Amino acid sequence: MIRTILKSLLKPEAYPEPTHYVEMLQTHVSWIFLTDSHAYKVKKAVDFGFLNFSTIDRRRFYCNEEVRLNRRLCPDIYEGVVELRETPGGAAFFGDGPIIDFAVRMKRMPAERMLDRMVKSNEISVADMREVARVIAAFHQAAPTSPAISEYGHLDRIMFNWLENLEQMIPFEDTTLPAGERERIREWVSSFAEENAELFSRRVDEGFIRECDGDIHLENICMLADRVCIFDCIEFNERFRCCDTAADVAFLLMDLDYHGRHDLAGEVIAAYLAASGDSGMTALIDFYKIYRAVVRGKVESFRLNDHGIERHERERAAERATRYFRLARGYIERRGLRPTLFITCGVMGCGKSTLAEQLCFELGIAGFSSDAVRKRLAGLQPGTPVPEAYAAGLYDRRTSDAVYAELIRLAEAELASGRSVLLDASFMRRADRSRCATLAERCSAAFVILRVTCGDAENRRRLTERSASGRSVSDGRVELLDQQRQAFEPPGEEEGLLITLIAAGSPASLTNQIYGRLS
Repeated sequence: MIRTILKSLLKPEAYPEPTHYVEMLQTHVSWIFLTDSHAYKVKKAVDFGFLNFSTIDRRRFYCNEEVRLNRRLCPDIYEGVVELRETPGGAAFFGDGPIIDFAVRMKRMPAERMLDRMVKSNEISVADMREVARVIAAFHQAAPTSPAISEYGHLDRIMFNWLENLEQMIPFEDTTLPAGERERIREWVSSFAEENAELFSRRVDEGFIRECDGDIHLENICMLADRVCIFDCIEFNERFRCCDTAADVAFLLMDLDYHGRHDLAGEVIAAYLAASGDSGMTALIDFYKIYRAVVRGKVESFRLNDHGIERHERERAAERATRYFRLARGYIERRGLRPTLFITCGVMGCGKSTLAEQLCFELGIAGFSSDAVRKRLAGLQPGTPVPEAYAAGLYDRRTSDAVYAELIRLAEAELASGRSVLLDASFMRRADRSRCATLAERCSAAFVILRVTCGDAENRRRLTERSASGRSVSDGRVELLDQQRQAFEPPGEEEGLLITLIAAGSPASLTNQIYGRLS
């Protein structure tokens, strides 16, 4: 029955407006059909406990709620609720046949102006993000509050939502959130809530619990020519929509961090604070960013059980879910981290860069690669291959000295601003590591050497595969490996905090080992 309906709705003749084609998208709770000019959102007959669309009456009710609530921020985009009817030609959004279901009808917004795409393509400006922040602040100031709404800000209600999320993740402990990681998050959340109970109470008393949006992230924001349109709020559950305004804006901040745009997240929070005057929210931002990362990880995990989605889409959903949960873990770990200079140390192809990328993502810190710096100083694009002989040409001692000097300069700028930083390079020579240790001491920062190793066969396999792909910024090749090993000066415990890692497991397993040594 469902397959027949979906097949009918992929035909242009199923729509009242003329259209050349129809495209179908889907989430874990909806099918969205895009025509030339409109979008039709049909809710799936699912029941997740916190969301129940299992009956046609419920779907009709929540379609109307979706239109009503989203008109707060996009008044002219949501046109109304339409009936899906049987016709001689199949299911269609017109006619007088029996009603099959209901859908939300919206004007279609330009895909190229969706904020997630603009962030990924680096087409978004700081001014744009500040305007988004001001729109959210104005929305929050006008959003209703009441004693009933304020109830959702009490700590017992907040913890109920938290524990529900974590319990719903139990079936996914072998796929996206291991039991130990789930317990680490639960322990931190419980401890934070207990230590800051008065702060949560104050937020209620000061009127910051309001009927918010509940789902402000990059995919739900469109930068129209004349205004910011924030759409697709939470309509299905009041307790997710009525929340601290800090929790609402934290969703966007988390999503920017997820996409590696910490700079834009900083601009958003600064503009929001200036517009709202809510300086008290900063103490809770991390708590709510962790919550939002877990929620997104949960939503992506649910897609693993939706067999209406292609297998490769479920696999990508699992990757996204894992990444959200790792971001949540990183938020926890970075709170107790003093400014630190991390350096990688190891031969080519051992897994240094993969680890560096993961750690920088989780901790939200800048990372600088010797490979990228070397190409930049030479006036080359990062992916330009330079197959030099060992320690020759672009890799001779003089050039390498200049590369390491530039890495130290970049690191100093971060440390001087009180931020941690990671330098991704082989750091074969004790003298280069010593200069980093001196820099860390001068900036009153911790110094950590990440010594990365792997087995010889795996090392050679990685180098061979990387060279064949032609996609790496590194010029490391298997025929140079033995020469580099001979020249390598292994680090000692006396040089700083030395953490030795065997890059045989997942990057997340390695960052967990690092956190264990840092604590």
